[in-house]
Amino acid sequence: MAAPGARLCSVLLLLAALAGLGAEAKNSEDVRCKCICPPYKDHSGHIYNKNVSQKDCDCLHVVEPMPVPGPDVEAYCLRCECKYEERSSVTIKVTIIIYLSILGLLLLYMVYLTLVEPILKRRLLGHSQLIQSDEDIGDHQPFANAHDVLARSRSRANVLNKVEYAQQRWKLQVQEQRKSVFDRHVVLS
Repeated sequence: MAAPGARLCSVLLLLAALAGLGAEAKNSEDVRCKCICPPYKDHSGHIYNKNVSQKDCDCLHVVEPMPVPGPDVEAYCLRCECKYEERSSVTIKVTIIIYLSILGLLLLYMVYLTLVEPILKRRLLGHSQLIQSDEDIGDHQPFANAHDVLARSRSRANVLNKVEYAQQRWKLQVQEQRKSVFDRHVVLS
C-alpha cells in the first residue's frame, strides 16, 4: 500500500494535469446559450440550448426552428429570456476527484475498523495474556524485550479500553435520553 504522502503527491499531480488541460481551450460543452421562451399564442413554452458565442446569444441565433411565422418572430423573441452560461469542467472534475478520494479513504478506514482492528486487538490481548500467564507461573527472570512489549501492548490496550469505555458511556447517555424523552416526555437540559 502506498504511503499517504505519495498518494497526496499523485493526487496533486493529477489535479495539476487536469488544470493544464483545461487552460488550453474552452470545451464546446462548457459554454452555451440558453433561451427560455414562455407560451405564445397557440405555441407552448420551450427551452432552447445552443453552443454559440456570447455575442450571438439571442433568440434569433438560438431558437431553431422558429415556432412562429415571419411577422410574429420579433414579438416571440422579445418574450424569450436568453442567458449565456459558462462552466468549468476542470473544477467539476477536481471536485469529483477530491470527493471520491475522501470517500475512498473513509471506506478504507471502515474496512480497517471492521476487519483489521479486531484481529490486532485479539493479537494484542492474547500476547499480553501470554506474558501475564508466564509471569504467573513463577518465571520472574527479567527479559529486556518482554518488558517493553508488555508495556506497549498494555498502553495500546489501555487506549482501546478508554475509547470503548467512552463509547459505552455515550451509548448509555443516549439510551437514558431516549427513555426520558419517549417514556417520561421530559427533555434533558
